[in-house]
Amino acid sequence: MINRWLFTYIDNSALVIFRIFFGFLIAAESFGAIMTGWVHRTLIEPQFTFNFIGFDFLQPLPGNGMYYYFALMGVFGVLVMIGYKYRWSMIAYTILWAGVYYMQKSSYNNHYYLLLLLCVLMSMLPAGNYFSVDVKLNPSLKKISMPRWCVLIIIIQLWIVYTYASVAKLYPDWLDYTVARNLMASRINYPIVGTLLQQHWIHVFITYFGILFDLLIIPLLLWRKTRMTAFCVSIFFHLFNSIVFQIGIFPYLSLAFSVFFFSKERIHHVFMKKKEFYTANEIAVPSYKKILIPLMFVWFIIQISLPIRHWFIPGDVLWTEEGHKLSWRMMLRGRSGYTNFYIVDKNDPKAKRKRVDKNKYLSKKQLRLVSTKPDAMWQFAQRLKKEYNNQEKDVAIYVKSKVSINGKESKVLIDPEVDLASVAWNYFTTNPWIITYENE
Repeated sequence: MINRWLFTYIDNSALVIFRIFFGFLIAAESFGAIMTGWVHRTLIEPQFTFNFIGFDFLQPLPGNGMYYYFALMGVFGVLVMIGYKYRWSMIAYTILWAGVYYMQKSSYNNHYYLLLLLCVLMSMLPAGNYFSVDVKLNPSLKKISMPRWCVLIIIIQLWIVYTYASVAKLYPDWLDYTVARNLMASRINYPIVGTLLQQHWIHVFITYFGILFDLLIIPLLLWRKTRMTAFCVSIFFHLFNSIVFQIGIFPYLSLAFSVFFFSKERIHHVFMKKKEFYTANEIAVPSYKKILIPLMFVWFIIQISLPIRHWFIPGDVLWTEEGHKLSWRMMLRGRSGYTNFYIVDKNDPKAKRKRVDKNKYLSKKQLRLVSTKPDAMWQFAQRLKKEYNNQEKDVAIYVKSKVSINGKESKVLIDPEVDLASVAWNYFTTNPWIITYENE
């Protein structure tokens, strides 16, 4: 049974077309980040970046180095698109994108994580075996088929993403339209649609359409009778997201996934009429089966487990943020607040708390980050500690903060009597200096 499901060979037109779309989009992401100023604002302007904790060694290249870094990523994206040295180009892009992803979280986005996962998967898939420069240079690489697992692994990954995104929305502030109302309020000045987006019925529509779309879109695309309708709805949904939320390539990447859901015959007819269509459907168990199946099992166990880890950490993830990342908790809440940091010289018994001027250290984006996110507050405290240690000063660092979720009452987030410079970061459980509230 498992051999039939995973190793039946099917026509590879869908994967080849997706490689072209994917290469174009990741190239656009890279060059676009330069042209829109994202690289400058996020990686060049700041004195340092808030990397993922544990990845302190990842800091931006000096000077204009990050422009060259992203330009190189763009080149690799183009090489993926045209299929030149496909495997190495895809692996190189994956490594570079992973560097960017773990290097900073001022612009954290679940879609960036999805792109990283897709890059890893695409590095393993035989997407360069047709309509590529590689095949032009070496015709022996040409293949018109692929094992079915190449499609299944993408579909299962997407199903996990969309399902968790839907379930995460089942909480009071989403269901009572608070999140939709707040999201649209910041877009009131949009031309033409700004006023329309403030209507209550729009908020109701966004709330329940968001839940149902994420929950049902994969099953509806898989079912032949609903596939075309689901695809049309998907076009509306992703174009709406692109226009209203301006989230880069990801709406278009989501639409590109559709090639894996339509029949092999249709994709071949629409995109690759001149290509020979593979119909043998032979089963060929490869030598790498003993490696592939355990790897897929571990991969999907991790993908299923990470989004539920917050249930095993005390406190509400919406408040504490512990277990929020890598969990497909997309556009679920708005955070606002303020934070003040205070330095105390431990060697001076009469020393008073001295307030830190955050503007000397942080960009505007980073100021917002340390005003609302406990991990960023801890990291900033550690950076201040290091600076003072370099001056041969032993200091304690205290934080006063108040944070509001979804526009509700502001509350103290960090215990103001805890020296953040002296506590370690707990990766897998709660950090006790984050104050939690019953019913939060």
